[in-house]
Amino acid sequence: MAMDNATAVLGFLLIGISNYPEWRVTFFTLVLLTYLSTLLGNGLIIVLIRIDPHLHTPMYFFLSNLSFLDLCYGTVSMPQALVHCFSTHPYLSYPQCLTQMSVSLFLATAECLLLAVMAYDRMVAISNPLRYSVIMNGPVCVWLAASSWGASLVLTAMLIISLHLRFCGANVINHFVCEILFLLRMACSDTSLNELMILITSIFTLFLPFGFILLSYVQIAAAILKNRSAQGRLKAFSTCGSHLTVVTIFYGAAISMYMKPQSRSSPDQDKFISVLYGALTPMLNPLIYSLRNKDIKEAMRKVMMKRA
Repeated sequence: MAMDNATAVLGFLLIGISNYPEWRVTFFTLVLLTYLSTLLGNGLIIVLIRIDPHLHTPMYFFLSNLSFLDLCYGTVSMPQALVHCFSTHPYLSYPQCLTQMSVSLFLATAECLLLAVMAYDRMVAISNPLRYSVIMNGPVCVWLAASSWGASLVLTAMLIISLHLRFCGANVINHFVCEILFLLRMACSDTSLNELMILITSIFTLFLPFGFILLSYVQIAAAILKNRSAQGRLKAFSTCGSHLTVVTIFYGAAISMYMKPQSRSSPDQDKFISVLYGALTPMLNPLIYSLRNKDIKEAMRKVMMKRA
């Protein structure tokens, strides 16, 4: 990200929870519990999938990728929010701000694409079960996961390189972390091109993957309705319920923030929406999958029995 007047702003003050000092202890406690739950939940899923041979399937391969993503995503922002919670003047240098923003965008983009890949996996499993193991073989799964990570890296790099902002001394960010939309509001240069680039990249990271997920579930629904067995329908719905819940939470928050005109944005509202998909989603994902997934619960039961 280029900055025409780099000497004017060497770092940024993060307001975070400073506007609400009476909520600092509550906020710190909630973020700490959320982060610990994120580490424990996602770490447990990764370990279970790794050690249980019954979970060495495409579905759980992608789930382990999602858990690793969520673990990294939570680590990018939540420890910093904890450190700055009781700081009088929470400060982040320009290089730190740029690095954090870039990594967050990269991980969020990767999650959007990975959720679309997981929808494709479920569509193949339900619509074409007899050829599922052939279509979703090991190399294909690795390629799909690697493509999600690689495409997110390219899209993030395009967005960051296109940013040419000039700051004129206003270095206060009304957020817990460095967020690209908040930096645009601070800039005293024309940001119309930057906003256009955000819209374009949002189409590839939010709109198109979300559209693909919807089409996948249309095919899934059609395949389920053709199944005459009530038990078969219930099993098919149960395998998709967790993924659909995660998609609704993550995409709902992200689209409401990035796919609306900036003139309608409220800094405080956007700040807490970003907490929803930046903190709560990584914590809720393993909880949603473990509570609704018999295989995960069975693997957890086996581990507990071995230790007993």
